[in-house]
Amino acid sequence: MSAITHHIPDHLLAAYAAGSLDFPFAMVVAAHVSMCLECRAALEAHQTIGGTLLEEVAETRISAGLKDKVFAQLDAPVREKPVYPRSGVFPGPVMQALKGKPPRWKTVGMGVRQCIVSASEQGTARLLYIPGGRAVPDHSHNGLELTLVLQGSFSDETGRYGVGDLEVADDDLEHTPIADEGDPCICLAATDAPLRFSSLIPRLVQPFIRI
Repeated sequence: MSAITHHIPDHLLAAYAAGSLDFPFAMVVAAHVSMCLECRAALEAHQTIGGTLLEEVAETRISAGLKDKVFAQLDAPVREKPVYPRSGVFPGPVMQALKGKPPRWKTVGMGVRQCIVSASEQGTARLLYIPGGRAVPDHSHNGLELTLVLQGSFSDETGRYGVGDLEVADDDLEHTPIADEGDPCICLAATDAPLRFSSLIPRLVQPFIRI
């Protein structure tokens, strides 16, 4: 794996450590952290700071009824969720969302395929498979988009992104990502709003591919 040069912005790491990041983005951050020692260390620093702040918070008295309710929940049997390890190019957090199953790819045109991993009011996380040399149609954004490269690489107006690199795009960026020649580029992308495509055909098919 080449050196990771595009990392998670500090404010997103802080939100992830605080548990306030919406699930699609949290999955991307978790996947990147599993691949990047630098961001893993930064995350641990945020978690340490958060723990220190909690220790300094003044004690708050709670009612006996609330205390009994909390203890009852603690005594209830816990159903442990299965933990899925990394499989091939897919990090553990992605396999967790896929429940240990391989992606179910669907063709979206021009050799590009996608697999929607998670979709809710919070946003959408999807895997994208882009053959070498192929481009994603020119587009801008109605919100935030995080794109993590799992295999291959792509380039756009902001630079080149290889395995482990994370691109952060917002409504200020209009770009045309192009998969570099060689291995197909596989990415994990999370969005909280539909993209804004520049050309007509992508806009026409957009409702059907849910992107």
